[in-house]
Amino acid sequence: MLATVYKSTGSWYIVKDNTGKVYNARILGKFKIDGLKSTNPIAVGDHVIIESENELEDGVTITAIADRRNYITRTSPANRHQHHIIASNLDQTLLFATLKDPKTSLGFIDRFLITSEAYHIPAVIVFNKSDLYGKKELAKFSEVRNMYESIGYTVVSMSLATGEGVEEVKGLLKDKVTLLSGHSGVGKSSFINALFPEMGLKTQEVSDWSGKGLHTTTFAEMYDLPFGGKIIDTPGIRELGLVDISKQELSHYFPEMVALINECQFNNCMHMNEPGCAVKMAVEEGKVHLDRYISYCNILDKIEEKKY
Repeated sequence: MLATVYKSTGSWYIVKDNTGKVYNARILGKFKIDGLKSTNPIAVGDHVIIESENELEDGVTITAIADRRNYITRTSPANRHQHHIIASNLDQTLLFATLKDPKTSLGFIDRFLITSEAYHIPAVIVFNKSDLYGKKELAKFSEVRNMYESIGYTVVSMSLATGEGVEEVKGLLKDKVTLLSGHSGVGKSSFINALFPEMGLKTQEVSDWSGKGLHTTTFAEMYDLPFGGKIIDTPGIRELGLVDISKQELSHYFPEMVALINECQFNNCMHMNEPGCAVKMAVEEGKVHLDRYISYCNILDKIEEKKY
């Protein structure tokens, strides 16, 4: 039978077949995916072949994995030299960000966007908690929204407290498989509770002493949306390590830089100190946002230092 993986705990999986029946599943032996060193052979979103186990009424064995349409990874929390597949077979990613309580850095947003670009998955940015914005945050949001929308990303302002933007976000999710991500404390679990009031997912306030959210989700899990589509909830991510992205290819995941690469004097231009660099000229002219260029330089530096 064909089934889709809805939850992975590392040793057991929850899968759902095409009729909607749910099973507990396990794997026998080890799955080796060609060319991919992953800490988890099977991920949420995978389409798998299952066989029933006689001794377990609702237990099945996963015997094969169908080819993935795509997947998205991060560095493994346990081993920086290995991948950890967050989810597979996605239509889009959606990053929850906040300008206040807690504040999401533009560097974190950019690393998320780079990861989505690297796996050819469209990304949406939702700035939550807009009801907390004062004049300073409203001005910042306007600037940030213009920066990301000008290079092709969808940006939404949302407040679960007032309802602003909630229907717009639901519309973006309809009939698509969407990975939800973000720091802990940005309102991801609260948003899922708004979609599924009966679930009562655990939510936690932002830690007063650190200003950072506390972890509430342990494993990635998929949910069927009542209005069509699926969402995959992921554990709150403190850092997002980029996997196997070289210094030479980093600029290929900045859409505004890709558009200019062929105009640089050198075809291997790193957009740092080279003469005739079209990207640096565009930064000086305000055509490439300075904050995005600073993100690029910071990430490039971290790649050089092998910190990712």
